[in-house]
Amino acid sequence: MRGLKLIERFKSTQVHALNQPDTTVVNTTGSSSTAGKHSNHRIKFIGSKLKSSKACSGSAANTLLPFGFPTTNLLEPPIEPHLKPIQLVETLADIYRRFETCSESEKSLICIEQYSILSSLGDPKFLRRCLRTARQQAFDVQSKVVLSAWLRYERREDELDGVSPMDCSSLILECPKAALVSGYDPNSIYDHCKCYQECTKSTDVQISHWNECLTLQEDGDISFFVGNEEINCVRFKIAALSSPFKAMLYGSFMESKSYRIDFSQNGISMEGMKAVDLYSRTRRVDLFSPEIILELLSFANRFCCEEMKSACDIHLASLVSCIEDALVLIEYGLEERANVLVASCLQVLLRELPSSLYNPKMMKIICSFEARERLASAGHASFFLYYFLSQVAMEENLVSNTTVMLLERLRECATQNWQKALALHQLGCVLLERKEYRGAQCCFEAATEAGHIYSLAGVARSRCKQGQQYSAYKLMSSLISKYKAVGWMYQERSLYNAGKDKIADLNTATELDPTLPFPYKYRAVSKAEDKQTKDAISEIDRIIGFKLAPDCLELRAWFFMAIHNYGSSLRDIRALLTLEPNYRMFNNQVSGDDLIELLKHKVQLGSQADCWMQLYDRWSSVDDIGSLAVIHQMLVNDPGKSLLRFRQSLLLLRLNCRKAAMRCLRLARNLSSSEHEKFIYEGWILYDTGHHEEALARAEKSILIQRSFEAFFLKAYILADSSLDPESSSHVIQLLEEALRCPSDGLRKGQALNNLGSIYVDCGKLDQAANRYMNALEIKHTRAHQGLARIYFLRNQRKAAYVEMSKLIEKAHNSASAYEKQSEYCDREMANNDLNMATELDPLRTYPYRYRAAVLMDDQKETEAVEELSKAIAFKPDLQMLHLRAAFYESMGDLNSTLRDCEAALCLEPNHLDTLDLYKRARNRANHP
Repeated sequence: MRGLKLIERFKSTQVHALNQPDTTVVNTTGSSSTAGKHSNHRIKFIGSKLKSSKACSGSAANTLLPFGFPTTNLLEPPIEPHLKPIQLVETLADIYRRFETCSESEKSLICIEQYSILSSLGDPKFLRRCLRTARQQAFDVQSKVVLSAWLRYERREDELDGVSPMDCSSLILECPKAALVSGYDPNSIYDHCKCYQECTKSTDVQISHWNECLTLQEDGDISFFVGNEEINCVRFKIAALSSPFKAMLYGSFMESKSYRIDFSQNGISMEGMKAVDLYSRTRRVDLFSPEIILELLSFANRFCCEEMKSACDIHLASLVSCIEDALVLIEYGLEERANVLVASCLQVLLRELPSSLYNPKMMKIICSFEARERLASAGHASFFLYYFLSQVAMEENLVSNTTVMLLERLRECATQNWQKALALHQLGCVLLERKEYRGAQCCFEAATEAGHIYSLAGVARSRCKQGQQYSAYKLMSSLISKYKAVGWMYQERSLYNAGKDKIADLNTATELDPTLPFPYKYRAVSKAEDKQTKDAISEIDRIIGFKLAPDCLELRAWFFMAIHNYGSSLRDIRALLTLEPNYRMFNNQVSGDDLIELLKHKVQLGSQADCWMQLYDRWSSVDDIGSLAVIHQMLVNDPGKSLLRFRQSLLLLRLNCRKAAMRCLRLARNLSSSEHEKFIYEGWILYDTGHHEEALARAEKSILIQRSFEAFFLKAYILADSSLDPESSSHVIQLLEEALRCPSDGLRKGQALNNLGSIYVDCGKLDQAANRYMNALEIKHTRAHQGLARIYFLRNQRKAAYVEMSKLIEKAHNSASAYEKQSEYCDREMANNDLNMATELDPLRTYPYRYRAAVLMDDQKETEAVEELSKAIAFKPDLQMLHLRAAFYESMGDLNSTLRDCEAALCLEPNHLDTLDLYKRARNRANHP
């Protein structure tokens, strides 16, 4: 209903200079991810002493561009720090087969292997599912601790303020207490956890209880001396603590006949020995101070008191609540081999990431070879642990010594080929960024030997950096001739080419994989160097239209400055700062805010009322970047306006910039001036993170305090998403009607009217729906044209539907989806033209490929139909496209290919019913030809 889908997790990026670390591309279509954090580099700018005047000239440009201009000879794409199989579909199919047939103990590791493969696709939904399944399948405490912390880290941007890293999310998968319990219970894995605060007794009660127990002198039949103090104990109870005590007190040793035993030389204090006696009587350790329990732990280890050790281990683990406790107690845990205590300490340290990464004491415990050996002796130096830590370190600082050390430890923990390939490839990427080219080459070559062909790109880059450009060219040419070519191969070879051959390689790379940003950036900068700045803007527009990245916005802002279009430049910088508020431009030389101050003198800025009018116009024309820029300007004038932060979040979600959207929602919630408003924003945060029941409760609380448009809209949205049977549809309609009676602006009321029209259509009430859509259009809610077109179509007025969609295309700044929808209301030839246009504007939309393939299949052009799908699957292995291609293969009698595509699709979505049915049918046919 909001027209917003949470497909992708925005990860911030800076367009880094040559060989500087980079983070993420924000993708407007769901192809970037948490795992794509290093996928784009900042553009290198030449300083004033080196700059050329080809692209622009004039004192104004020189004032605003003091750090020079981006140049093609300094542009290069990064080597992506992910596993990128040459045959991705086959690899996904293999992972699915192995997961279905392996033992329970192997499943968790296969899920992490799947995570490492899917990281290159950049869809956070896939990655989170991998981590959830890995945690679900984990048996041992060590794996549970790492995976639950990893899950919490991946959703840290979603948490409300005031939530501690050790707070439970109410689900077993992320519960810190549940992670410390070994074993696997698949039936309760999605249940709410049962975290209950244990009532702690006061110190006075403890002492009283302790003294009461110690007064039971009549039970004592043996005394232990520690110094001058005598502790009366019960012989058989002390003997029951361990086999050594039993042998000492009832065996052939002299102590078996003695009633007074001197324990002064056994490393235990008088208080500790009293605690031993009390424990032998009560089997409880919760009455003692942590210092005494640590003494008991050491005593239990020395005398093999396993039950006492376990009790001390578990109780001490329950006391670890902060990073200071963890750093102290983990030393004791490692020394005494108290595995649960070590796990609990590690859990706190991991849940404090990334901040704990900067604690030197933690690094001492984790990073060195000796530290890994020490953790290994306690069973905690796992591949899982160092994989998680190294990913966080790479996000924080790709070239730091900490990152290098953690990747070295990861390599030492690697046992399987894919693990070795991953560790070596990522270490190669880091060394390449550190300009340690020889070391990088060795790592990439070793990763290649482990079976990772993509690492050859790293080998070629390392050779080129060492002056072996022709060798790098030959290596990439050999790779292209040996394997089925993919876009990154031609992109990489273009770096070692020149002139027309270079451009030809870049064009081929874009044809094979239109999602690669580098070819667009190179062609754009090349055109700017040739004084074709407007063509450069058109080139970079091609990728910004479907894959929004801060570095591309920065580049386009530079182009606009070069032609003195300061208004457009200011718009892009404001939008960029909405995505990443601390972004620095021109090779980290200038903050975005400082550049805005410079540009403000070149542009006439309107009042806050003027901004509202601009926002209304740009929102109505589906100009999301322009709308972001206007809101950014309004927030400069009124930074405490929670409503503006909420509007920001709506736009960012529409652009699939999820991380930035959640940040804005949290800010809206924190800036709320009233309780009912705070409940609304909390409700959206909870809804967008999958907690629908809690979100609904927030909406209802807000309504009880004050009836408002946003509260009714939120409640209607949640209910409509849950179910739309006739009864619930009627309820949603009532809620939206109530919302429309409350005060709000045209932007939000237009959305409510549009949603109301959609529900009326679903209920078959076309007249009421048409009325709501017309009302929405009267207040410039442009998207209502699409709903009105649907009504015309349902009334068998296809021409009128087509005309209505044409109006939307004419008004909308972003029109790829409109072209796609318009194709449903015309003949085949016109539909094909519309879908070709949709693909040109946004090659990541999958419906056009599926439609064209279905048409080819209807025309009995089976090979061409499969090729149409394969072309898109090569750069976007989508569930629906894999399923359709599998169905095509089945109709062609190619059951092996059918099974492969079904397995790959099920690797992405294990519960897709249509694919499961097709897979079962194909297996039966294959087994019984």
